[in-house]
Amino acid sequence: MKYAKITERLADLGGAKWAVHARAKAMAAAGEPVIQLTIGEPDVPTPAALVAEAKRAMDAGRLGYSNGRGEADLLQALAARYSARSGRVIAPDQITAFPGTQTALYAVMMALVGEGDEVLLGDPMYATYEGIIAATGAKVVPVPLRAEHGFRMQAADVAARITPRSRLIFLNTPHNPTGAILRDADIAALGAVAKAHDLWLLSDEVYEEMIFEGAAFASPLSHADLAERVVVAASISKSHAAPGFRSGWCVGPQEFADRLLPVAETMLFGNQPFIADMTALAVSAPSEVARGMAQRFGRRAGMISQLLDGVAGLQVQRPEAGMFTVVDIRATGLSGEAFAEALLSEQKVAVMPGESFGAGLAGWIRISLTLDDALIREACARILRFVASRRVAA
Repeated sequence: MKYAKITERLADLGGAKWAVHARAKAMAAAGEPVIQLTIGEPDVPTPAALVAEAKRAMDAGRLGYSNGRGEADLLQALAARYSARSGRVIAPDQITAFPGTQTALYAVMMALVGEGDEVLLGDPMYATYEGIIAATGAKVVPVPLRAEHGFRMQAADVAARITPRSRLIFLNTPHNPTGAILRDADIAALGAVAKAHDLWLLSDEVYEEMIFEGAAFASPLSHADLAERVVVAASISKSHAAPGFRSGWCVGPQEFADRLLPVAETMLFGNQPFIADMTALAVSAPSEVARGMAQRFGRRAGMISQLLDGVAGLQVQRPEAGMFTVVDIRATGLSGEAFAEALLSEQKVAVMPGESFGAGLAGWIRISLTLDDALIREACARILRFVASRRVAA
């Protein structure tokens, strides 16, 4: 039988990157004492007020079809939020609602790039980004994010990789997997490159409310001179501990939003009204759980750094936001994949290999910060035992 080319483009970009996570889940289900530090699930339940609002909306009959952009109250709430944040007027019809950030990013990419185009994407990168770009027929052009620059994208590195096929610069701030945050000056420099070459700027900002103490968030949406070329995507999955509700959106220029609408309507004709009502409530005020998560995750990142950094050649990169920290394990002589597989087998600790996030994190591992402090300490102790055993064996 014959299949569409998209299946070939995505053949190597699926679940294989999550092999360690899948194996750890299977081991835990079989009763093995695995400490799972692979994915970023919030460490608190969805706030009761949000669940109650979703129930209220269902009881009120908010179970019918929506429209292509999303429910009016949600679009208005998001418009107010982004107008206040950006310092300029963002209209409701500049916003499109989607079931989660992932779907929003897919639709945006389908609207902005196509066969033969190039997307400039920071490496390391979130594991699904390659897939949403490849789905369109466009090509990923990796831009190295270097530890010496705090894993922040540098305008000079982008400019050096621009070709006549370049169409879009893909930003992720705060960044997954490294927890880096672009500075306002970084964004201004990247924006200058985008303007010089007439490129789009797409920014995934799902961790916007998960900023650690001492750090500050910045967005290209706040730069008025970039307004015609900036699209931002986000959701309530992380900030409001609501990943299962699948509620996200994107914000962009009016012309973009109008062109995006038919793309969105071919995927999903509007979001679920009862979830939209819950989301409108969520985004109308700062999250009641995000600050607590940020404080806990920042503390745990510091704990991992204190326990692992500089020990047996391990180097910990302190994150500024998000749910993860990354550790350079190249001194062990192992790849990130080999390290993660052997660590799971020998010490029952599951971490993500850096290679799952691109060549730029080869020889690193990513550790989730979402388990409690005691489990984080125990995981670090097991990691050190594992590294020590490797040194003895060598």
